[in-house]
Amino acid sequence: MCAVMKFTIETGQEDDGRWIAEIPELSGVMIYAQSREEAVVRVKSLALRVLADRLENGEDISGMEQVFPVAA
Repeated sequence: MCAVMKFTIETGQEDDGRWIAEIPELSGVMIYAQSREEAVVRVKSLALRVLADRLENGEDISGMEQVFPVAA
């Protein structure tokens, strides 16, 4: 049985006041926003879009079986 996928959101504030949020486990999933809360919401949304795109393209995403189990 595979473990359920979990992602870490890392945040930080830039010198110009903008917030950055990224998910290191998903290459390229990084955004800037005006607040930490907005950055977290937007990076989650981007991560879901990236995962959906990978699924649509037939890429194997380890741990996805636990997110969407298929009933027999």
